[in-house]
Amino acid sequence: MSHSQEQAQALHYPLGEQLPATGRTLDIAPGVRWVRMELPFALDHVNLWLLRDRIDGVEGWTVVDTGIANDATRAAWEQLFEHALDGLPLLRVVVTHMHPDHIGLAQWLTARWDCRLWISATDYLAACQGSRSTTGHGGEAAAEFFHCHGLSDATALDEVRQRGNFYASMVREVPAQFRRLIDGQRLLVGGHEWHCIAGHGHAPEHISLHCPALGVLISGDMLLPRISTNVSVVDLEPEADPLPLYLASLERLAQLPGDTLVLPSHGKPFTGIGARVQQLREHHAARLQEVLDACAREPLHAAALLPVLFRRPMDLHQTTFALGEVIAHLHALWHGGRLERRLGDDGVWRFALPGAA
Repeated sequence: MSHSQEQAQALHYPLGEQLPATGRTLDIAPGVRWVRMELPFALDHVNLWLLRDRIDGVEGWTVVDTGIANDATRAAWEQLFEHALDGLPLLRVVVTHMHPDHIGLAQWLTARWDCRLWISATDYLAACQGSRSTTGHGGEAAAEFFHCHGLSDATALDEVRQRGNFYASMVREVPAQFRRLIDGQRLLVGGHEWHCIAGHGHAPEHISLHCPALGVLISGDMLLPRISTNVSVVDLEPEADPLPLYLASLERLAQLPGDTLVLPSHGKPFTGIGARVQQLREHHAARLQEVLDACAREPLHAAALLPVLFRRPMDLHQTTFALGEVIAHLHALWHGGRLERRLGDDGVWRFALPGAA
């Protein structure tokens, strides 16, 4: 058995193949229920979490994350209101980060139940900006950014330009007010303390929630069991270096108890947090080496490295995320001094070994 197979076996899925049906829940831990919403992408679902709560003497629920703003998700929520809340209200909407599948319906839910959004300030402001414009995967600025990293297909670039409302189509509005979550904060939910753990690299200031008493971590997108979290550079911060930030964030999660039940935003709840962090360490180390080896042979732009890191067919939606991730690996090597960046006469950035011809 290979080392990676041994590590995969180290992950355990306590609920087996069980999944909550649309509009229904599964009990995960005392006072914790699992909700699963469909997404119209290759990544076809997002997990949300209901936490039994009591605020100012009122019994109800805190929900963690919301799903995107579309009719199907609203309809699924209506089923939950009718069948899964035990006749109790939502008291608070906690959002791990600003991506559409997590914050899309925050305005609808907070208005519906007259409750407050809780989120990091950085991600709140990023969501406000995105709901009014774009956040790096559509519009003219995104097309120009991808073009300067080697994406030359005119049809693809035109499609990127046409997606200027990509974010806003799934996050049509953000609540006008919020409560701020910060690293180290302790959130009292239903008599249990949930510790806020800030993570970086995937979103500006992602908040995971750890409850020591229950032995549960709501990891959001920072730690997923089957796929690697997307870590991208986008046009809003074109020289960013997010990959080291993400890897450092993983190290913090790896310090949690080994028997912690991880509740991820995608995939199934699992235990084996240390093994999963080690898998991701090795995954990114291997990807960085592949990029370094390819650029050692000749100067390359990010688009040329897509087939090196992603060996499967991808639609445009997947390609933009994949290209952002390739750039993140290139930037980690560039900022780390292992590659240098050169702007060609064609306006495209290429990366090569320092001093190479």
